[in-house]
Amino acid sequence: MVIAQERGWLCAGLRWSADGPALVWRRPGRGERLSPLPPGRALSFTTGAGRHCVGVRRGGRHTPCPTGAGVPATVTSAQCADCARLDRSRSVAADTLADDPRPYDVYLAWFGPGLVKVGITATERQGIRLLEQAALSYVLLGRGPLMAARRAEAVLGAALAVPDRIPYAAKRTARHPLPPRERRARELAATHAQALGLAGLPESLHTLPPAVVHHDEAFHTEGIRTGGALAELAPGCTVAGRVAAVAGPDVHLETAEGHQLVVDARQLAGWPLTAAAPNARTTAAVRAAAPEPEGLF
Repeated sequence: MVIAQERGWLCAGLRWSADGPALVWRRPGRGERLSPLPPGRALSFTTGAGRHCVGVRRGGRHTPCPTGAGVPATVTSAQCADCARLDRSRSVAADTLADDPRPYDVYLAWFGPGLVKVGITATERQGIRLLEQAALSYVLLGRGPLMAARRAEAVLGAALAVPDRIPYAAKRTARHPLPPRERRARELAATHAQALGLAGLPESLHTLPPAVVHHDEAFHTEGIRTGGALAELAPGCTVAGRVAAVAGPDVHLETAEGHQLVVDARQLAGWPLTAAAPNARTTAAVRAAAPEPEGLF
Protein backbone atom coordinates (compact mmCIF):
# COMPACT_ATOMS: atom_id res chain seq x y z
CA MET A 1 0.00 0.00 0.00
CA VAL A 2 1.38 3.44 -0.89
CA ILE A 3 -0.84 5.71 1.17
CA ALA A 4 0.56 7.77 4.05
CA GLN A 5 -1.95 6.71 6.67
CA GLU A 6 -1.07 9.09 9.53
CA ARG A 7 -3.42 12.02 9.86
CA GLY A 8 -2.19 15.38 8.61
CA TRP A 9 -0.29 14.17 5.54
CA LEU A 10 -1.32 15.58 2.15
CA CYS A 11 -0.47 14.10 -1.22
CA ALA A 12 1.73 16.62 -3.04
CA GLY A 13 1.57 14.97 -6.44
CA LEU A 14 4.12 12.92 -8.34
CA ARG A 15 7.87 13.39 -8.63
CA TRP A 16 10.21 11.86 -11.18
CA SER A 17 13.84 11.00 -10.49
CA ALA A 18 16.44 8.67 -11.98
CA ASP A 19 14.90 5.97 -9.78
CA GLY A 20 11.46 6.39 -11.38
CA PRO A 21 8.14 7.98 -10.33
CA ALA A 22 6.97 8.38 -6.75
CA LEU A 23 4.06 10.02 -4.96
CA VAL A 24 5.10 12.83 -2.63
CA TRP A 25 3.57 13.30 0.84
CA ARG A 26 3.96 16.43 2.95
CA ARG A 27 3.09 17.39 6.48
CA PRO A 28 4.08 20.71 8.12
CA GLY A 29 6.92 20.13 10.54
CA ARG A 30 7.42 16.53 9.38
CA GLY A 31 8.95 17.10 5.94
CA GLU A 32 8.32 14.80 2.99
CA ARG A 33 7.83 11.13 2.28
CA LEU A 34 8.05 9.36 -1.06
CA SER A 35 6.05 6.32 -2.22
CA PRO A 36 7.58 4.74 -5.36
CA LEU A 37 5.15 3.63 -8.08
CA PRO A 38 6.60 0.56 -9.81
CA PRO A 39 4.34 -1.52 -12.08
CA GLY A 40 2.08 -3.87 -10.15
CA ARG A 41 2.06 -1.85 -6.95
CA ALA A 42 -1.31 -1.19 -5.32
CA LEU A 43 -2.60 2.37 -5.41
CA SER A 44 -5.93 2.36 -3.59
CA PHE A 45 -7.31 5.36 -1.74
CA THR A 46 -10.32 7.38 -0.68
CA THR A 47 -10.17 11.16 -0.87
CA GLY A 48 -10.85 13.36 2.15
CA ALA A 49 -13.41 16.10 2.61
CA GLY A 50 -11.50 18.77 0.72
CA ARG A 51 -8.40 19.64 -1.26
CA HIS A 52 -5.82 22.14 -0.03
CA CYS A 53 -2.98 24.23 -1.45
CA VAL A 54 0.37 22.42 -1.42
CA GLY A 55 2.42 25.61 -1.04
CA VAL A 56 5.64 26.35 -2.93
CA ARG A 57 8.66 24.14 -3.54
CA ARG A 58 11.74 25.98 -4.76
CA GLY A 59 15.39 25.04 -4.72
CA GLY A 60 14.61 21.77 -2.99
CA ARG A 61 12.86 23.53 -0.09
CA HIS A 62 9.15 23.54 0.63
CA THR A 63 7.19 26.51 1.99
CA PRO A 64 3.68 25.56 3.19
CA CYS A 65 0.70 27.67 2.19
CA PRO A 66 0.31 30.16 5.07
CA THR A 67 -3.48 29.88 5.06
CA GLY A 68 -3.97 26.25 4.03
CA ALA A 69 -6.29 27.58 1.34
CA GLY A 70 -8.80 25.33 -0.35
CA VAL A 71 -8.32 24.35 -4.00
CA PRO A 72 -11.09 23.26 -6.42
CA ALA A 73 -11.23 19.51 -6.94
CA THR A 74 -11.12 19.58 -10.74
CA VAL A 75 -8.24 21.98 -11.52
CA THR A 76 -4.78 20.66 -12.38
CA SER A 77 -2.94 23.19 -10.22
CA ALA A 78 -2.83 22.42 -6.49
CA GLN A 79 -1.82 25.95 -5.53
CA CYS A 80 -3.91 28.87 -4.37
CA ALA A 81 -3.56 32.12 -6.30
CA ASP A 82 -1.04 33.62 -3.85
CA CYS A 83 1.24 30.57 -3.82
CA ALA A 84 1.03 30.23 -7.60
CA ARG A 85 2.02 33.89 -7.96
CA LEU A 86 5.01 33.38 -5.65
CA ASP A 87 6.01 30.20 -7.48
CA ARG A 88 6.05 31.97 -10.83
CA SER A 89 7.88 35.06 -9.55
CA ARG A 90 11.28 33.32 -9.99
CA SER A 91 10.62 30.74 -12.68
CA VAL A 92 12.39 29.88 -15.92
CA ALA A 93 9.19 28.33 -17.27
CA ALA A 94 7.29 31.55 -16.58
CA ASP A 95 10.07 33.74 -18.04
CA THR A 96 10.62 35.49 -14.69
CA LEU A 97 14.18 34.23 -14.08
CA ALA A 98 16.62 35.65 -16.63
CA ASP A 99 19.83 35.57 -14.59
CA ASP A 100 20.20 31.84 -14.03
CA PRO A 101 23.92 31.08 -14.66
CA ARG A 102 23.43 27.33 -15.25
CA PRO A 103 23.79 25.82 -18.75
CA TYR A 104 20.55 24.83 -20.47
CA ASP A 105 19.67 22.20 -23.05
CA VAL A 106 17.33 22.84 -25.98
CA TYR A 107 15.29 19.75 -26.83
CA LEU A 108 12.71 18.45 -29.27
CA ALA A 109 10.13 16.20 -27.58
CA TRP A 110 7.78 13.74 -29.31
CA PHE A 111 4.36 13.02 -27.77
CA GLY A 112 2.47 11.59 -30.71
CA PRO A 113 2.03 11.93 -34.50
CA GLY A 114 2.19 15.64 -35.23
CA LEU A 115 2.86 16.45 -31.58
CA VAL A 116 6.48 17.64 -31.40
CA LYS A 117 7.44 20.54 -29.18
CA VAL A 118 10.58 22.52 -28.47
CA GLY A 119 11.65 23.36 -24.94
CA ILE A 120 14.56 23.99 -22.63
CA THR A 121 15.74 22.36 -19.42
CA ALA A 122 18.66 22.85 -17.06
CA THR A 123 21.48 20.53 -18.14
CA GLU A 124 22.02 19.38 -14.56
CA ARG A 125 18.54 17.82 -14.48
CA GLN A 126 19.74 15.15 -16.94
CA GLY A 127 16.44 14.65 -18.76
CA ILE A 128 14.10 14.52 -15.74
CA ARG A 129 12.12 17.38 -17.27
CA LEU A 130 11.24 15.17 -20.24
CA LEU A 131 9.96 12.43 -17.93
CA GLU A 132 7.81 15.00 -16.11
CA GLN A 133 6.33 16.16 -19.39
CA ALA A 134 5.48 12.61 -20.55
CA ALA A 135 7.68 12.85 -23.65
CA LEU A 136 7.66 9.43 -25.31
CA SER A 137 10.91 10.26 -27.12
CA TYR A 138 13.20 13.27 -27.36
CA VAL A 139 16.44 14.55 -28.81
CA LEU A 140 18.75 17.34 -27.63
CA LEU A 141 19.43 20.11 -30.13
CA GLY A 142 22.01 22.24 -28.33
CA ARG A 143 23.41 23.50 -25.03
CA GLY A 144 24.31 26.95 -23.83
CA PRO A 145 23.42 29.90 -21.57
CA LEU A 146 19.78 30.44 -20.64
CA MET A 147 19.21 33.36 -22.97
CA ALA A 148 20.81 31.51 -25.89
CA ALA A 149 18.56 28.52 -25.22
CA ARG A 150 15.51 30.80 -25.08
CA ARG A 151 16.53 32.45 -28.36
CA ALA A 152 16.91 29.06 -30.06
CA GLU A 153 13.50 28.03 -28.78
CA ALA A 154 11.98 31.17 -30.30
CA VAL A 155 13.77 30.68 -33.64
CA LEU A 156 12.40 27.14 -33.98
CA GLY A 157 8.92 28.28 -33.08
CA ALA A 158 8.93 31.04 -35.69
CA ALA A 159 10.69 29.20 -38.51
CA LEU A 160 9.35 25.66 -38.14
CA ALA A 161 6.05 26.32 -36.35
CA VAL A 162 7.16 23.96 -33.55
CA PRO A 163 5.15 24.89 -30.42
CA ASP A 164 6.62 25.24 -26.96
CA ARG A 165 3.48 23.91 -25.26
CA ILE A 166 1.20 20.93 -25.87
CA PRO A 167 -1.86 20.35 -23.64
CA TYR A 168 -1.70 17.21 -21.51
CA ALA A 169 -5.04 15.99 -22.84
CA ALA A 170 -3.54 15.77 -26.34
CA LYS A 171 -0.50 13.90 -25.00
CA ARG A 172 -2.72 11.46 -23.13
CA THR A 173 -4.94 10.54 -26.06
CA ALA A 174 -1.92 10.15 -28.39
CA ARG A 175 -0.24 7.66 -26.04
CA HIS A 176 -2.32 4.68 -27.14
CA PRO A 177 -1.80 2.99 -29.51
CA LEU A 178 1.91 3.81 -29.31
CA PRO A 179 3.74 4.30 -32.63
CA PRO A 180 7.02 2.36 -32.96
CA ARG A 181 10.33 3.84 -31.90
CA GLU A 182 11.55 3.90 -35.49
CA ARG A 183 8.84 6.33 -36.50
CA ARG A 184 9.48 8.57 -33.52
CA ALA A 185 13.23 8.57 -34.13
CA ARG A 186 12.75 9.33 -37.82
CA GLU A 187 10.47 12.30 -37.19
CA LEU A 188 12.72 13.72 -34.48
CA ALA A 189 15.84 13.33 -36.63
CA ALA A 190 14.14 15.13 -39.52
CA THR A 191 13.09 18.06 -37.33
CA HIS A 192 16.55 18.13 -35.71
CA ALA A 193 18.18 18.43 -39.15
CA GLN A 194 15.79 21.21 -40.16
CA ALA A 195 16.53 23.07 -36.94
CA LEU A 196 20.30 22.93 -37.34
CA GLY A 197 19.93 24.37 -40.84
CA LEU A 198 18.15 27.50 -39.62
CA ALA A 199 19.71 30.93 -39.67
CA GLY A 200 19.50 32.86 -36.45
CA LEU A 201 20.57 30.24 -33.94
CA PRO A 202 22.74 31.93 -31.27
CA GLU A 203 26.50 31.56 -31.65
CA SER A 204 26.78 30.73 -27.95
CA LEU A 205 24.61 27.64 -28.43
CA HIS A 206 26.72 24.51 -28.83
CA THR A 207 24.76 22.29 -31.20
CA LEU A 208 24.56 18.55 -30.54
CA PRO A 209 24.31 15.55 -32.91
CA PRO A 210 20.97 13.72 -32.98
CA ALA A 211 20.85 11.05 -30.26
CA VAL A 212 17.22 10.07 -29.72
CA VAL A 213 16.16 8.92 -26.25
CA HIS A 214 13.04 6.76 -25.79
CA HIS A 215 11.04 6.44 -22.56
CA ASP A 216 9.28 3.14 -23.22
CA GLU A 217 11.06 1.36 -20.36
CA ALA A 218 10.86 4.30 -17.93
CA PHE A 219 7.09 4.65 -18.48
CA HIS A 220 6.42 0.91 -18.94
CA THR A 221 4.38 1.79 -22.01
CA GLU A 222 3.60 -1.89 -22.69
CA GLY A 223 1.09 -1.64 -19.83
CA ILE A 224 -0.94 1.23 -21.35
CA ARG A 225 -4.33 0.10 -22.68
CA THR A 226 -6.18 3.42 -22.78
CA GLY A 227 -5.46 6.97 -23.77
CA GLY A 228 -8.29 8.92 -22.26
CA ALA A 229 -10.33 7.31 -19.44
CA LEU A 230 -9.62 9.80 -16.65
CA ALA A 231 -10.61 9.46 -12.98
CA GLU A 232 -12.50 12.56 -11.83
CA LEU A 233 -11.66 13.12 -8.17
CA ALA A 234 -14.18 14.51 -5.68
CA PRO A 235 -14.54 14.45 -1.88
CA GLY A 236 -15.09 10.96 -0.49
CA CYS A 237 -14.49 9.03 -3.70
CA THR A 238 -12.47 5.84 -3.99
CA VAL A 239 -9.97 4.81 -6.63
CA ALA A 240 -8.46 1.33 -6.37
CA GLY A 241 -6.17 -0.69 -8.57
CA ARG A 242 -2.61 -1.56 -9.43
CA VAL A 243 -0.09 0.53 -11.33
CA ALA A 244 0.19 -0.50 -14.98
CA ALA A 245 2.32 2.42 -16.21
CA VAL A 246 3.26 6.00 -15.33
CA ALA A 247 3.86 8.67 -17.98
CA GLY A 248 4.54 12.21 -16.83
CA PRO A 249 1.90 12.98 -14.19
CA ASP A 250 -0.45 10.24 -15.42
CA VAL A 251 -0.75 7.01 -13.43
CA HIS A 252 -2.40 4.24 -15.47
CA LEU A 253 -4.25 1.88 -13.11
CA GLU A 254 -5.74 -1.57 -13.64
CA THR A 255 -8.89 -1.62 -11.52
CA ALA A 256 -10.48 -4.60 -9.78
CA GLU A 257 -13.32 -4.33 -12.30
CA GLY A 258 -10.88 -5.12 -15.11
CA HIS A 259 -10.77 -1.61 -16.56
CA GLN A 260 -7.83 0.73 -16.99
CA LEU A 261 -8.14 4.35 -16.00
CA VAL A 262 -5.78 7.29 -15.63
CA VAL A 263 -5.20 9.21 -12.40
CA ASP A 264 -3.70 12.64 -13.12
CA ALA A 265 -1.34 13.19 -10.18
CA ARG A 266 -1.61 16.95 -10.68
CA GLN A 267 -5.26 16.62 -9.59
CA LEU A 268 -4.31 14.17 -6.85
CA ALA A 269 -2.06 16.78 -5.23
CA GLY A 270 -3.61 18.57 -2.24
CA TRP A 271 -5.93 15.76 -1.14
CA PRO A 272 -5.71 14.01 2.22
CA LEU A 273 -6.01 10.31 1.35
CA THR A 274 -6.87 7.24 3.37
CA ALA A 275 -6.00 3.70 2.30
CA ALA A 276 -8.58 1.53 0.56
CA ALA A 277 -8.38 -2.18 -0.21
CA PRO A 278 -6.68 -3.03 -3.54
CA ASN A 279 -9.89 -4.79 -4.63
CA ALA A 280 -12.22 -1.98 -3.53
CA ARG A 281 -14.76 -0.70 -6.01
CA THR A 282 -13.75 2.51 -7.76
CA THR A 283 -16.45 5.11 -7.12
CA ALA A 284 -14.77 8.12 -8.75
CA ALA A 285 -16.46 9.25 -11.93
CA VAL A 286 -14.56 8.35 -15.10
CA ARG A 287 -14.69 10.55 -18.16
CA ALA A 288 -13.00 10.76 -21.52
CA ALA A 289 -10.15 13.24 -21.59
CA ALA A 290 -11.27 16.70 -22.66
CA PRO A 291 -9.19 19.61 -23.95
CA GLU A 292 -7.65 21.66 -21.15
CA PRO A 293 -5.99 25.08 -21.02
CA GLU A 294 -2.35 24.99 -22.05
CA GLY A 295 0.00 24.86 -19.10
CA LEU A 296 3.76 25.29 -18.85
CA PHE A 297 4.61 22.09 -20.72
